[in-house]
Amino acid sequence: MRSPLARALMVSLALIGVLGVVVAGIETALFAEQDTGPWWLLASFPAGGLVHLAAGLEAWRRRPSNRTGPIMVLGALTWFVVALANTGTPALVAVGVVLATTPLAVVVWLLHAFPSGRLRSRTSRLTVVGGFVVSLVLQVPGYLFDRGASPGGMLSVAHRVDLSLAGTWLQRGAGMAVMLVTAGVLAGRLRTATPGQRRVLLPLYAYGILAVLATPLGPLLGPSAGLSAVQVAGLQIVLLAGVPVAFAAAVLRGGFARTAGIQELSAWLASSAATPDLLAGALGRALGDPSLQVVYASRDGRALVDGDGAAFDASALGEHRDLVDIELGSRRIGAIVYDTTAVDDTELARGAGQVAALAIDHDRLTAELRASHADLQQSRARLVEAGDRARQHIAQDLHDGLQVELVLLAVEAQQLARVDGPADLPAAATRLRIGIDGAARHLREVAHAVMPAALIERGLTAAVEDLADRVPLPTRLLLVGGDGRLPATVERTAYFVVAEALTNAVKHAAAETLTVTLAREPTRLLIGVTDDGVGGATPEGGVGLHGLADRVDALGGRFTLESPAGGGTRLRVELPCGS
Repeated sequence: MRSPLARALMVSLALIGVLGVVVAGIETALFAEQDTGPWWLLASFPAGGLVHLAAGLEAWRRRPSNRTGPIMVLGALTWFVVALANTGTPALVAVGVVLATTPLAVVVWLLHAFPSGRLRSRTSRLTVVGGFVVSLVLQVPGYLFDRGASPGGMLSVAHRVDLSLAGTWLQRGAGMAVMLVTAGVLAGRLRTATPGQRRVLLPLYAYGILAVLATPLGPLLGPSAGLSAVQVAGLQIVLLAGVPVAFAAAVLRGGFARTAGIQELSAWLASSAATPDLLAGALGRALGDPSLQVVYASRDGRALVDGDGAAFDASALGEHRDLVDIELGSRRIGAIVYDTTAVDDTELARGAGQVAALAIDHDRLTAELRASHADLQQSRARLVEAGDRARQHIAQDLHDGLQVELVLLAVEAQQLARVDGPADLPAAATRLRIGIDGAARHLREVAHAVMPAALIERGLTAAVEDLADRVPLPTRLLLVGGDGRLPATVERTAYFVVAEALTNAVKHAAAETLTVTLAREPTRLLIGVTDDGVGGATPEGGVGLHGLADRVDALGGRFTLESPAGGGTRLRVELPCGS
């Protein structure tokens, strides 16, 4: 079901078509009374206008927001106007003479505006303006100084064949310059086009340039090819009349600017289940870019993910790719990634995205859920690996440290039992006691590494104070808010965050001073560890920070690391802790 806007457009295009047919019929009837040339040649001008009109109306109907169709309809108007030169009414003939070469300027416009219908560069805009100057301004000497160019010489001020001829050659030379610039612009576009687009563009551009050049060069080259003036004129008309057909066929093909009405996209969204693939396909058809991709914003709107929840790097779009953000209210919900050679109107892409915003937001939530699920699986795997590494480390400490010490103590105890003289017994017992004390100290270190006694017995503040005192660098501890006990999981996570951050700063940061901040708020605990070292730390750079980030995420907290090269490191963790 078409929208009211689409139905209104269809009615308007139909009326334009009917009007064009009526004008062509009237002009053809007027030519029947003239003997200025073959009737078929005279009738070919309104016929060429009808071809332009039909191709333009079809392109306009199929791609309402693409300006190629309206340009071709304007070209049809120039053909109808030029045909007036063959009527018997002096005023109409004068209008046809003045605008005789404007169809060529319209073809130049088409060449530069294809495929979107918009002039994409300053060079193209200046060249098209130059084409109309050649057709309108440099046409003036041809009828101003030639009394035979208009009925009764009504447009001429003097009969100067030399000036008229000079004007003709000037117009031809300027026209050739316009076409050379046009060829250069089109060659540049061919170099940057995809192979599929190049297969369409190359013959299309070549045909358009040939059709334009046939007008000034036809009278010069036709006699050498054995063609009469009438045959040359007929060939020129056929070539120019084929231009809109070729352009309309190309603009309706895939891979170019297919800007179907946004209202139609809205109607599709209202009647269809917009899955991510179908949504991207519908937007691609609406904007004329089969390569169009929809990506979705993360929860905070800073990062982008694709439909599977995988991270999307907006800085690596590639050549001729651009991105336009989609917002719902004031919230960024996603973006459309498109080919700038197919869609050169950013606002058009943004408008299509806004129409599909609700569907994009729905898919964003789905992508976010997938990303969260994937992150949860990875986090669980990393937590398992971290637990395995911790157990392996404890086992290795017990095996290589405490076990060896106990074996040595057993040997010493056995030697003590063999002591013969009572005088040697105290010294042997003392050595055994020292060994036992060392083994006990080693055991306390292992236990402290697993869970510090100060943390269990006295809480987070005391444990962090003890930790800061043992750091071999000047460390400042800032305590904000209450110092009561927190949930055990929060205290353990906070302690290990501080411990890992201080360890990394001592080992890798080359810092001179450290600062630890514990800020207690009603519903959260803020932890900050900063240093004045070399920076350059990343959560992915080691298993320690990565493991801490997973622990923080498991508690529903936030883990932020800022470490610019040469600017020190600032670790900030936020943990929910209840009221």
